[in-house]
Amino acid sequence: MSSPNRSLAPGLPSSSSVEWRVPLSALECSEEEVRAISRVVRSGWWTKGPVTRRMEQEFADFLGVDHVVAVSNGTAALHLAFLALGLAPGEEVLTPSLNFVAAANMILHTGGVPRFVDVASPETPLVCTSSLERALGPRTRGICVMHYAGYPCEMDAIMEFARKHGLWVVEDAAHAPGACWKGIPCGTWGDVGCFSLFGNKNLTCGEGGLLVTRRADLAAKVRSLHSHGMDSLTWDRFRGHQFSYDVAEPGFNYRMDDLRASLARVQLHSLERANHLRAERAQWYRELLGGDPRWSLPFAGHEGLSACHLFVLVLAEDTPRSRLMSLLKDRGIQTSIHYPPVHKFKFYRNLLPAQTGLEVTEDLGRRLVSLPLYPGLSHSQVRLVTESLRDAIDLVQAET
Repeated sequence: MSSPNRSLAPGLPSSSSVEWRVPLSALECSEEEVRAISRVVRSGWWTKGPVTRRMEQEFADFLGVDHVVAVSNGTAALHLAFLALGLAPGEEVLTPSLNFVAAANMILHTGGVPRFVDVASPETPLVCTSSLERALGPRTRGICVMHYAGYPCEMDAIMEFARKHGLWVVEDAAHAPGACWKGIPCGTWGDVGCFSLFGNKNLTCGEGGLLVTRRADLAAKVRSLHSHGMDSLTWDRFRGHQFSYDVAEPGFNYRMDDLRASLARVQLHSLERANHLRAERAQWYRELLGGDPRWSLPFAGHEGLSACHLFVLVLAEDTPRSRLMSLLKDRGIQTSIHYPPVHKFKFYRNLLPAQTGLEVTEDLGRRLVSLPLYPGLSHSQVRLVTESLRDAIDLVQAET
């Protein structure tokens, strides 16, 4: 059963087989998206070609940058960023542990070492200059920040810190398309910005990614690496611009295709409206949850323009989170944890056993809960979630 407010094109099935009364997120598919992908199917050209290039240009115009490269996913964008910036074996990248594991994995796959840094506080779970300063070392080469939940880091201060210490900056903007800090879009402050177009993201085409930069040298390197190191694409040869190709370096098949690019173009045209709807629903949560000592709500009064990708709350220390989430599941309400700290995973515990100074992250890792948030979420669903949350906490407290 799909969410009752889902807007599905006629004849399309629900994307979920679970009968959630309120899912964590929900895709919306309009007739415009069906028409867009149908045009590509009928065109006879499905791989990377003219539609992808138009989407790249439209995203560049949206952000006000010179270069955008569409890739197969957000993880590929991160990998290409670290490669293009010349991360060398053994060099460290300062990055938050409160993130999805992709950034840390790609630092390792490039030969570098993730040096995990703490977030500022439970109220502002973002990397800040003081946490970066504590982790800075002689092998530090760069910084990879994360605009967690769609809320921008203080990028002016972080860029000043980076330039002072001769470091490059990668922005993991997977949560933050359309978010801004001091009027400047997330993803455009650093040397490289990386976006994910995964199925639960604000801007999505199922699987996909976008790498953005103002630097022509990095863009050229990424364009080469993302397609096997070749100096031309199949589309260029199809149009007769070139008959063969050369390979300057061993690259990867990280290309996006025109099918997914057609979906991303439609999504981009409605991104600002969708983000506004997310912000409206986040405000409903804040009003209905109010001030309650059994939880706290991060980002109150945050100065940046948020993309409102997630709505998270921090439970009181004595609340059994797993039991609470199970009770909400029984009532048809899907919740999640964003994120289990990366440095606590078995692989990273074994690889980097000496990582310390992550007390805030570890505390949040035990207490964070993500509530449903998406543009089509109704006020009655938000009210159901908040009422069910209160009931479930009453019950777990009675049990203990």
